Amino acid sequence: MTIRILPPDVAAKIAAGEVVERPASVVKELVENAIDAGARTIRVEIQGGGKRLIRVMDDGGGIAAEEVPLAFARHATSKLASVEDLSRVMTLGFRGEALASIAAVSQLTLVSRPAAQPAATRIRLEGGQQLALGAAGSPGGTIITVENLFYNVPARLKFLKADATEAAHIHRIVSHYALAYPQIRFALQSDNRLTFQTNGSGELFDTLAAVFDLETARQMILVEYSEPERTGGEEAKRGRDEQNRNEPHFLASSLHVSSPPLSVHGYAGAPALHRGARDQLIFFVNRRWIQDRSLNQAVVQAYHTFLPVGRFPVAVLNIEIDPAEVDVNVHPTKAEVKFRDPREIFKAVQKGVRAAVTAAAPVPAYGGHSPLTYSFAGDFGGHAGDTAPWHTAFGGHSGSGFSQFGFEAQRTLPLPGAAGSEGERQFLESSPSQAMPLMRVVGQIQQMYIVAEGPDGLYLIDQHAAHERVLYEKLTAQKAQAAVARQQMLEPVVVELSPGHAALLEAEWDALTEVGFELEPFGGTTYRLRAVPEMLSRADPARALVDILAEMADGAIPLARETHEKIAITVCKRASIKGGQILSPEEMRELVRQLEATSAPRTCPHGRPTMIHMSAAQLAREFGRV
Repeated sequence: MTIRILPPDVAAKIAAGEVVERPASVVKELVENAIDAGARTIRVEIQGGGKRLIRVMDDGGGIAAEEVPLAFARHATSKLASVEDLSRVMTLGFRGEALASIAAVSQLTLVSRPAAQPAATRIRLEGGQQLALGAAGSPGGTIITVENLFYNVPARLKFLKADATEAAHIHRIVSHYALAYPQIRFALQSDNRLTFQTNGSGELFDTLAAVFDLETARQMILVEYSEPERTGGEEAKRGRDEQNRNEPHFLASSLHVSSPPLSVHGYAGAPALHRGARDQLIFFVNRRWIQDRSLNQAVVQAYHTFLPVGRFPVAVLNIEIDPAEVDVNVHPTKAEVKFRDPREIFKAVQKGVRAAVTAAAPVPAYGGHSPLTYSFAGDFGGHAGDTAPWHTAFGGHSGSGFSQFGFEAQRTLPLPGAAGSEGERQFLESSPSQAMPLMRVVGQIQQMYIVAEGPDGLYLIDQHAAHERVLYEKLTAQKAQAAVARQQMLEPVVVELSPGHAALLEAEWDALTEVGFELEPFGGTTYRLRAVPEMLSRADPARALVDILAEMADGAIPLARETHEKIAITVCKRASIKGGQILSPEEMRELVRQLEATSAPRTCPHGRPTMIHMSAAQLAREFGRV
């Protein structure tokens, strides 16, 4: 094939594909531009999940009339002047690609007026081509309307999700930037309904209450951590001073501090506040929203011994650092950054959160008898190693060490598992014949694994994974007969969801109903829960629903073929026996008997093994008999 230069329209669409992944990408870029323009009020309107219409209105500085056409040229920006500026980026946007990329795959109209300009300027583009340019009437600021996104890229359009799912992603973008900039008034309107709003008071607590709910905000602990200022040269100091003069401080009036070379500020949840997924660990670097697995781990480690195994904290943290110490130009969507010293950032986040949480709740002594003061009711899920619920699935007692109302702190410590052992490597691979041999239950070890003897050696059965498989096949059979057992609430339970979870619930309403949930809207993002699947009848129904939505939003089950299957798997995970739960001999025998009766007893619905096998010959070798 001969080498040729791509036509401009093809090159523009390729470039747009890196910047504009979905409607939420458009909202992110436009909201960042509005923040960079000094807006105090930002309003976002969407229709059809943003596929049909996105409108972002702000009261920022606006664009001068003579610069409006230039704003849609590729690599045109007001935020960088030289290559040196790229090493010290102090704005959210800087590449000059966003407006050109958005215009290339949509029908776009911009109306903008600086305060000193008597009239606004209006420009209309389709597929990146300018159609109209002239004067218009408009208040100070900028209004950008994006219609029919991907109308000229049908291949990209067909990969977008349902309207409610795309709207949930937009909710996430707007709410996260509201947390980063509590002094800005944000509003989000979806299909002519106001779904999110902040008051712009500058108090992060007010924004937390709007993004989550008031009760969650009240359980958040203030985090304030600063490292001593290091000598970084006169140039670095001047850069920091300039940043402090030009940028409003994170948390505004909540935290009046000048930015040192490295500081961590924000809120982290009390140990009693935890979730089944990591989706509420939110990080900003110089108020730029980022995603970073290392920072996730730093916060999780800061809660060591405070949380039940398999549960995750809630945190909203901003890392203030010299812009020269972080590279923001390493990801097409600027969702990831690279730190010059990532270990130092990790330690600062861990120290800051740990200090705040420890001050609020001292670490209990290992092996002591003082119960943890934070308690909660109901079931919670996870894989083997999770703390047990306060009941057994077979109607028996929960065993010593567990009470109906709480648990001792030392029981939240991770239990050692068999991962990586020789026995696990000998796990019997799934085969066309999944039948199990008849087994004799011998006992239980580590309150997690059932020891059983088979005709061909020793079996260790993961009680949580095994029960998941049993419940999943039971629920699947009930669904096939359209007879899913459900438990009606004596009184409806009112559940207040975050905007993102509410949008996800609306998108998957039918699937949740099929597996046994019965809900009804109760205004805004609040719902009344009237019934739950029978297998969740002993759990806290509100917590179970929120955890299921959190796992779905986090993509915890990527291999599920369809949403109905994903929800069924998650429900079974919540309802099953957990690691750490003592079972009586009768309960163990009954669980093994039910597992033997399933069609695929060797794996749980997630694909994880339910058992490992050590043959008689291998046992003999290990003991030197052969």
